[in-house]
Amino acid sequence: MKRAYARLMAGKRHRQRGHIEERRGGSLRVHVYAGVDAFTGEERYLRETIPDGPTKWDQAEAARVRLLNDVYEQRHPRTDATVQQLLDKHLPLMDIAETTRRTYARYVKNHVTQLIGQRKIGDLLDATLLDSYYAELARCRDHCTGSHTEHHTTKARECDKRCQPHMREPLAAWTVRKIHFILSGAYARAVRWGWIGRNPMDQAEPPSAPKPNPDPPSAEEAAAILNEAWKDLDFGTLVWVVMITAPRRGEISRLRWRHFNKKRKVLRYSGSIAQDGAEIWEKETKEGEGRNLALDDTTVAVLSDYYDHCVKLASQAGLAITSDAHIFSLTPDGSTPYKPASLGQRYKRLAGRLGINTSIHKLRHYSATELIAAGVDIRTVAGRLGHSGGGTTTLKVYAAWVTEADQRASQTLLSRVPERPAAPPDPIERAKADPQAPYEHIAASLRRAILEGLLPGGQLAPSVKQLCQDHSVSAGTAHRALGLLRKWGLLSDAGRGNRPTIIRPPEPVTTEQPAAELPTTTTTPESTSDAKATIMLDLGLYRLGNEIRSFSAQADPTNAEHLRRLLAGAIRRFGGENTDIDDYALEVRRAGTPELLTTFVSL
Repeated sequence: MKRAYARLMAGKRHRQRGHIEERRGGSLRVHVYAGVDAFTGEERYLRETIPDGPTKWDQAEAARVRLLNDVYEQRHPRTDATVQQLLDKHLPLMDIAETTRRTYARYVKNHVTQLIGQRKIGDLLDATLLDSYYAELARCRDHCTGSHTEHHTTKARECDKRCQPHMREPLAAWTVRKIHFILSGAYARAVRWGWIGRNPMDQAEPPSAPKPNPDPPSAEEAAAILNEAWKDLDFGTLVWVVMITAPRRGEISRLRWRHFNKKRKVLRYSGSIAQDGAEIWEKETKEGEGRNLALDDTTVAVLSDYYDHCVKLASQAGLAITSDAHIFSLTPDGSTPYKPASLGQRYKRLAGRLGINTSIHKLRHYSATELIAAGVDIRTVAGRLGHSGGGTTTLKVYAAWVTEADQRASQTLLSRVPERPAAPPDPIERAKADPQAPYEHIAASLRRAILEGLLPGGQLAPSVKQLCQDHSVSAGTAHRALGLLRKWGLLSDAGRGNRPTIIRPPEPVTTEQPAAELPTTTTTPESTSDAKATIMLDLGLYRLGNEIRSFSAQADPTNAEHLRRLLAGAIRRFGGENTDIDDYALEVRRAGTPELLTTFVSL
């Protein structure tokens, strides 16, 4: 057979392309010239090895003809470039946002490079290999090779309860579809470049797109989150604005005071903050045009009050708030934005403390579902959310948002979200009656001792060492307790290295009027007893379970008429109507003590 093949080749040598080489061991290797590599510029050959056997020469000739046909019909890859080399050229050429490009680069690094990155681009023409690749993505997102322990840190240390056995989780269907989109686009570009004859991704079977499943917090959960956030006025205002206007994380971080028009009652979202690790930068919104949102009166008041708060804080630091300052910032002058990742983490931790598993992005779902449930048309809802398409209609004109329908949407949402919480109490005054931190408990106990005369005025205050021993706290906690007493005016400012002395608050001074100026009153036993029963009280005004305001007054806690007048007056002072008096309650405490004496309601 070998001699017959040699005679055949000798007779056709002038037309022959490709040759067959006999190797040691009896196997054959077929070589066919395939032109110049489109990537490296070097000459390329298609090769195939035929194992030893009685029909090896026939198989070799058939392989030579098949490879030649691939070359003639341009079905063969025109380069030996790898999948990774193709993606390295493809990603920089994609017309996408920088944040998307970095996300795609992470997908390639984590889920392509280590699995098929070193494969030649022609290898994926094998549908078996392609199916195996997608099966691996669906098996484990970490592409593990066996059971192992997931350590909570990469530092060398002994394992503890935070180190858990690895649990396999498939890669999310949306992520697999994005990887398919990246590979499909890369191979389409390779086809245009002439690197390969067809796109192998056309025969791939990525998972179907999962159905959207928004999971907004319930109205009760939203109220709990808002009330918890409002303990910090800065973060509480942020959560309120997110709940009303439903921005993306980056959009709320980018918001500046010039975007808030108090007179027109409009808030404009015209960009966002992008973040990758510690790096942040500004970018346009997804729709590229920005959007204007109509605000209700309460939200305008919230932002106006918060502006005054920011101006006050900045002035205390010797700074100023400009129109270009960020509304939500960790710096007094608003010069730097709140990082989107930090914002999301803080919100998730706050919700976690309440036992609610949610994220700040789901407040967008909350706003949308509440508006839709209230009967707002889908186009208006899509506009407020910043979606580029409202149902089957693409929303492109945002100037027309300030319409009657948009005004109704803002008022409708206000009627469905929780009431604006009352301003948080001054933490320095709050610590007198409701100490929370260890140093506040120490300061409150010392304050009671001073007021009761156990620690007389002029005496040296307890030393830091003594407080550490008596209360089993650190020196820093003891120093903070003494500092709080100094803010209350109960300790002198002795200077560095000296122990302060106790200052007993002065007794109330009473001035007697001349006899001619004293009003004429008739004293009755009943009025005398009322006067003796009145004491200083700490009062809290609540409406439907939400605290509106706290204040102090002198009254008889057992006298229903006194409490009714206090309740009615407080409702009028803080913007309510006495016709709704049955919605209100008054919590009564003795001044300076946390013990609740009674909760008064009026029918």
